[in-house]
Amino acid sequence: MSLKHIAILLLGTGIIAGCSSTPSPRDSTHENISYYSHQSGFATPQSILENDPYFVRNRLYDQYQEWRGTRYQLGGASHSGVDCSALVKIIFEKEFGYTLPRTTLSQAQLGEKISRNELTAGDLVFFKTGVRTWHVGIYLENKKFMHASSSKGVTISSLDNSYWKAKYWKSIRI
Repeated sequence: MSLKHIAILLLGTGIIAGCSSTPSPRDSTHENISYYSHQSGFATPQSILENDPYFVRNRLYDQYQEWRGTRYQLGGASHSGVDCSALVKIIFEKEFGYTLPRTTLSQAQLGEKISRNELTAGDLVFFKTGVRTWHVGIYLENKKFMHASSSKGVTISSLDNSYWKAKYWKSIRI
């Protein structure tokens, strides 16, 4: 089965389990990640960043211009409505050829955990927004991250914002 077919299958089965949703039983266990593109040798944002520190950041800002203001829709994965984990998944596939899982909690299980002061463009930032709800965004620079906000749609926010600062959970590098 090709990566395209797997991505379509995952999108179809995981669409309901996007950001700020209660995890499905599948989310509560570490899933087999052998089908993700990092197993196939695609470049990751970090490997690209090591060769050109501005490339990742500029590609992310280009994506922000494309998605800016798109309304938040739980389970959405298009320009008519998108949730946080779909936005991250779509951008990573389009810009880096890197397939991520569909849900926030599954995305949080990947990569290398890093501290806030180690963040570079393309790292993922995670927030615990409720007892069983999570949120994800893509770090840009200078404590700024892009995400699909339930109140503002796709926007850029600051990690220093009191709401996000209080909800911060962890950061990972793919």
